[in-house]
Amino acid sequence: MFLNVAERGRMPAGVRALVAEVMRREEYEGPHEVAEEFEEAAGAEVYGRLGGLVGMPADGLVLVADADAAFATLVGRLGLGRGDRVWTTPFESVGRLSVLTAACARSRARLETVPLRADGDLDLEWMAARLDEDVALVSVAHVPMGCGIVQPVEAVGLLLAGHRCLYAVDGAQSVGQLPVDGRAMGFDVLTGDGWRFLRGPLGVGFAALSPRARALLATPAPASAMGGWAASTGVSGGVGSAGVLGPEPQLAAVVGLNAALTDQDGIGAVDGAGLWPLLRAAVGQVPGVELIAPGRVQCGIVTFHHPRLPAALIRRELAARGVAAWKTVAQQMPLYLPQRGVTTAVRASVDADHTPHDLARLTQALEDVIRTATPRTAPPARTPALAAAAPAMAGPAGAASDLPAATRPAAGRRHLTLLPSLTSA
Repeated sequence: MFLNVAERGRMPAGVRALVAEVMRREEYEGPHEVAEEFEEAAGAEVYGRLGGLVGMPADGLVLVADADAAFATLVGRLGLGRGDRVWTTPFESVGRLSVLTAACARSRARLETVPLRADGDLDLEWMAARLDEDVALVSVAHVPMGCGIVQPVEAVGLLLAGHRCLYAVDGAQSVGQLPVDGRAMGFDVLTGDGWRFLRGPLGVGFAALSPRARALLATPAPASAMGGWAASTGVSGGVGSAGVLGPEPQLAAVVGLNAALTDQDGIGAVDGAGLWPLLRAAVGQVPGVELIAPGRVQCGIVTFHHPRLPAALIRRELAARGVAAWKTVAQQMPLYLPQRGVTTAVRASVDADHTPHDLARLTQALEDVIRTATPRTAPPARTPALAAAAPAMAGPAGAASDLPAATRPAAGRRHLTLLPSLTSA
């Protein structure tokens, strides 16, 4: 039973066969010849379907090979300067946080973390009280990679409307799982991957850009300067076809995504079967298991840990019982997990193909693991956070706080963990 959609969705058999066939034909017939045949699927069709899925016009969409790289390119075009402020949240992924940290270090801008309320939701009142024209960029993960909270991206968009700041939403874990309405969210850029809840092939993602974000990017290069299949087909694909947002995805990946989106039309992005609360209940009822579920709104992802059993052990034992889950580590969400004493955790995620019976099997398997696995005699020693040799982020009263720093693993730990001393801005 596959419960790891948040890492990589289950590509339909027909999509997988199509991707393999396109790759085979490119090898024997040549990429340009094959591209001509799939011009419509890799152009108007895929952009139209993506636009309908995220509520954005097709000419504002860009297909990319790496969504995080596209985000980094856009941040680099902002022209941040001394005195600018950049807002992130405690749920930012390590990849995007690295981009923001580097951009602020180069420009002497201040990176600030929006605090959470007692219930785990973003403190929108804090944002409203401190929002001014010095805030140049706000980055929010719709659904973080390390837990199942759904952040209030629409409310944030309303708050930021009319202000200078560029609003960037990470939709890697939400597009295909949740309803997404770009107009209601009011973002300037939404990035996402094609291989998670969209169930397409690896190596293809997208960026949805507002007119303001498109204007921030350079004018697209002419088709004669474009490489790969886009040059041969003449498919513009918005600004991304000029390579402005990084390398283009391969033709097979784009065709596969289009086929997966066709399949998505019949699935929908709403939890009509009521699986999401059942997923949390399936895990939360197991004795000794602690849920990592901040906030009032959750989705089809649940993260949990056990105080005496390593996440790697739980994941392996679940796999031995036919349940495929995922181990997440603190460094993947370094502003949230380490500060709550979480070093490793297990993440399970569902899509529309799962059933209540699947979740009953998860409960049974997890109960068996917890009952039979050999626990640690003592929790691993926690390594104190080290100050990074880099500019500091702004702290609560304008004081400096240390940036997240990588530390050596504690005894018995075999992965790198980021233990930040960062506090909220």
